[in-house]
This record gives sequence, C-alpha cells and structure tokens, in this order.
Amino acid sequence: MSSGKTIRVLAQILAVLLAMVYLVPIYMTLITSLKAPAEINVMTAWALPSKAHWASYGVAWERFAPNLQNSFVLAISATLLSAIMGSLNGYVLSKYRIPGGKVALPLIVFGMFIPYQSVLVPLFRFMQQTRLYGGLPGLILVHVVYGLPITTLLFRSFYQEIPDELVDASSIDGAGFWGIFRHLILPLSGPPFLVVCIWQFTQIWNEFLFAVTLTKPSSQPITVALANLAGGQAVSWNLPMAGSVLAALPTTIVYVLLGRYFVRGLLAGALKG
Repeated sequence: MSSGKTIRVLAQILAVLLAMVYLVPIYMTLITSLKAPAEINVMTAWALPSKAHWASYGVAWERFAPNLQNSFVLAISATLLSAIMGSLNGYVLSKYRIPGGKVALPLIVFGMFIPYQSVLVPLFRFMQQTRLYGGLPGLILVHVVYGLPITTLLFRSFYQEIPDELVDASSIDGAGFWGIFRHLILPLSGPPFLVVCIWQFTQIWNEFLFAVTLTKPSSQPITVALANLAGGQAVSWNLPMAGSVLAALPTTIVYVLLGRYFVRGLLAGALKG
C-alpha cells in the first residue's frame, strides 16, 4: 500500500473514531430517555433498556409543550425579522453610497464580538425600564439586534456579487429604492436568505443566557425549562433526556432537510468579499 493510501486510510479511521466519540452523548441521551426510572443508575448507564419506556416522551411533551411553543415563536419571529432587516442593510451598504457607509459596516460587524455577559446588566435594566422584561417580545427584540451584525455582513457580501449595471438599468427604467429591492434584489436572494435563516434559527433556538435572564417562567423557551428541571437534587433523568430529544429535533430536522442547501448557499457567495 502506497504512503498516500495509508494516510487516507488512517485519516478515515481517525474520522470514524472521532465521530464515535462525538455520538456518545447522543447515545446516552437516547437510551436514558427510553429507560424506566428504576433502571437508571451509574452501574448500568451504558446498557440498553430492557424495554423501551416511551411514556417519558408523553410526559415530556405534556410538560414542555408551552416552552416548545415559546421557542418556536421566538426563533421563527427573530429569524425572519433579523433576516429581513439584514437584507435591507446589506442592500443599502452594497449598492448605495451613503455618508459614513464605510464606517457603518465595521461598527455593525463589531457587534458580533461583544460578549453577551458584558451587556447583560445594562440590558436587563433597559428591558425593565422599557417594560419589555419578562415576555417574548423583548427577547425577540434582543435576538434581532444581536443577529443584525452577522445577517448584514452575509447579505452585503452576497449583494456585492450582483452587478451594479443591473441596479443602474432598473433605476433607468424607473424603479425606485423599493422597486429595485423587490423586483431585482429579492428574487436573487434565495441562497443568502437560506443561509441566514438556518444559522439564526439554530443560534436562537439553542441560546440560554438571554432566555434565562430576560424572561419570566411563562415565557421561557425550552432550553431554560430543561435546565430548571435538571437542576433539582432528585432528578428522574429519563424525563429531561426525553425533553432534550424533543428540543433537539427541530434543529436536527432543519439541518437534515436543508443542510445541503446551506452549503450551496455559502458557496453561492454568501461568505465572499
């Protein structure tokens, strides 16, 4: 066997081993969620359940259904709003010369590097003073604002690949700002919208810090509900594990169904420039 083939075989073996290590938590979560409470102990943690205990999923669904609904409302609303606003920002910054435009983009992108923890206290006070604290509208607003840097950067990078001659021709034909955006820019925006929506939905769905700090129990998403359940001293671990599976399904389905389009969107120009 040549040295090149040997390296490829070793690389494949290493990849399989790393994949197995990565899948260990998933395996533990699945088998624990299917065990009866009496079967769950440290000595038999790796063992398969003697009989699938599906009742855990029924209890988890009944208990976490309001939190799952909150997560869907939060993730979908914030994703769509941040995508639309990022698209408008990218359109303006790539196709129009505005005063301070060269400074505006770096300042917007700088928001990507601000840690959540550094703004948590002033943000908490701001939410209280504006009476947005505790509910989903305030949390949606926070995720929209925090999502604008990455969505603006992605859309601007993609729109820079659209020839300016097309915009000029549309303007000569009588199309204004909104006409160009609606009839020229938006029809070409499928790839960046797909990339942004998948990225934002996943980030917002899995976010915990803002959710646990800025919402009251009735508005908490699934991530906070799971943490609260697992934080007790006597935990029936089959229930939080079943809840974890339910919480992971939406983002898993999104990537299974749309993962290849996500990669195509990136390659189509969403990260160029």
